[in-house]
Amino acid sequence: MKNLYQLLSYNQKFVEEKSYKKFRTSKFPDKKLVILSCMDTRLVELLPKSMNLKNGDIKIIKNAGAIVSHPFGSVMKSILIAIYELNAEEVLVIGHHDCGMNHIRSARMIERMRDRGISEAVFNTLENSGISLNSWLQGFSCIEDSVRNSVKIISSHPLLPKNLPVHGLVIDPSSGKLDLIIDGYTEE
Repeated sequence: MKNLYQLLSYNQKFVEEKSYKKFRTSKFPDKKLVILSCMDTRLVELLPKSMNLKNGDIKIIKNAGAIVSHPFGSVMKSILIAIYELNAEEVLVIGHHDCGMNHIRSARMIERMRDRGISEAVFNTLENSGISLNSWLQGFSCIEDSVRNSVKIISSHPLLPKNLPVHGLVIDPSSGKLDLIIDGYTEE
C-alpha cells in the first residue's frame, strides 16, 4: 500500500477510537515559546522530549537548517504571528550537529533537478528574473555560525519588540544534548 493510503487508513482508526483526545490543547503555547528548528527526522520526537515539552507547550517552525534566510520571508512572518497573535514571549533557534544543510551544494542539487526533468528553460527564466539558485540553495559550513546569523536576523528585525529574548542553541541529534550558543536574556 502507498504511504498516503496507509496514513489515511490509520487516521480513520485514530479518529474512530477518539485517540485525539489526549492531544487536545489551545492554539496558544502554554510555555509562551516559539521554536525555529530543522526539519531533520531525528528531531521530530527527540527535540521536544529533550526539553520536556509536550503538545500545547510551544509553537514550532521547521525548515531545512533552522535558517531565517530573509527578514521578510515566511519564517519571520510565522515568528511575528506567534508573538503578536499567539502570545509567544521568547524565540529559540535550534540548529543541530550533522545537519544536512551543512552538506548541501547548490550545483549538485541543480544537477539532480535536471535529472528529474526540470528544463533549462525554467533555470533560464529564474536566472533572468534575478534569482540566483546557486546562492539560494547553498548550505552552510558551521552550524553555530548559522544559528548566530538566524538569531541576528530575528533579534534585529524592526517589527520585533526590543526586549523579547531570542536564544540560539545547537542540539546533538544522537543524544539530545543542547549547547547554548546565544543567551537571549543577556545579549543586547
